[in-house]
Amino acid sequence: MMRVLLIHTAGSEGSVALADTEAAGLLVATEVLPGRTSSERLLPAVRRLLEGIGWRLGELAAVVVVDGPGSFTGVRVGLSAAKGLSEASGVGLIAVSRLALLAASVDGGGGAVHAVLDAGRGEFYYGEYVGRRCLREVLMGGEDLVAAAAGGGVVVACEAKVAEGLGGLGLRLGVGVRMVEEPLAGNALPLALERIAAGDFDDAATLDANYLRRTDAEIFAKAATQRDAG
Repeated sequence: MMRVLLIHTAGSEGSVALADTEAAGLLVATEVLPGRTSSERLLPAVRRLLEGIGWRLGELAAVVVVDGPGSFTGVRVGLSAAKGLSEASGVGLIAVSRLALLAASVDGGGGAVHAVLDAGRGEFYYGEYVGRRCLREVLMGGEDLVAAAAGGGVVVACEAKVAEGLGGLGLRLGVGVRMVEEPLAGNALPLALERIAAGDFDDAATLDANYLRRTDAEIFAKAATQRDAG
């Protein structure tokens, strides 16, 4: 038997779930945290769900958190809460990429899945996956995204801004952009169970958010190159 707490506050709204591998539906309790209310509602929601089914934090097999990329504040809130709960209870911590979660929401048929999230400033968070194996996660512009997906596969997104930002690129990609609902915390369970079975836990002391932002040096170098070209 494995009981798991799952937290996802990196998207447009947060969610929390409790899962039990002996339960018929696996997910035994869930709650959505509307809008940008995760900072105020996250820990009370976790407490409410645990008390509602009579679980204690120390009985869990793992605390699972979606660690980005996404909203800066949302990522920090979820990650800080998960690390605190893990350290306080001695329960193992597992961080799951939001891009991995998005990629797992579609069947790539054995081929590549290109998961895309909005990064603002005309850029995208991009993850290339085959099955559940991550080939890479990077921050890139639209033209680079076209080149990355030129080899075929499924391009998947869950945000309207991505569809708008890509515009007519779908035809140039040679594949359609498949729009899905934003994955919730409970959708991370299959990925988490694989990690638990393998004993692959993260270190709460060193784990940081998955922002995929370029460094200031890269940004300044790009700006300098553009000025020189002009």
